Amino acid sequence: MSLITPNSPAYYLTSVTKDRLPAFRLDKLKSAVCNALAEARTSGGFLIFAYVIMHDHLHLISDSDKKPAKVLQFVNGVVSRRVIDFLKQHGHDSSLKKLQHQEYRRGHKYSLWDHHPNVRLLTSENMFMERVHYTHQNAVRAGLVNRAEDYVYSSVRIWTGIPLEDEPLTVDLDKLSLKRRNRRLEA
Repeated sequence: MSLITPNSPAYYLTSVTKDRLPAFRLDKLKSAVCNALAEARTSGGFLIFAYVIMHDHLHLISDSDKKPAKVLQFVNGVVSRRVIDFLKQHGHDSSLKKLQHQEYRRGHKYSLWDHHPNVRLLTSENMFMERVHYTHQNAVRAGLVNRAEDYVYSSVRIWTGIPLEDEPLTVDLDKLSLKRRNRRLEA
């Protein structure tokens, strides 16, 4: 069980698309990102406690068993591969052109991410819950929905105890130990 303390913090990770391109505007792409996050979690061996996928960025709260740079490497790498493959397969040439750059040493022609990762250390339960609430309110602040629970590509319904039957990405709440379990969305 993960307990949020200064010695066992959680990480609040934000990844932003290159030039704020709305790469995740389509629901199919948001679903692909959810699948990629599940794949990255499995291959990277980290937990996901909360998330939201917006049109041009994503927020993720993870445990601290791995260094945040390593978690971001898995998240950004797998998500990037899946999104770029999707864009290629579905003929989104104008989006691919916007992601194109000079070829890197491994033959990479595209870059999905702005490479200035944002990592915030969460060393207390209060800090953790503030970030969970902030994450879940992202779609409301952006004007995409009126209620956070109405935005499909977020963990808010799992936190409120009313998940969808086909939730796009499950989170690891069963592996999280909060001092007051009913604190889920009080922040």
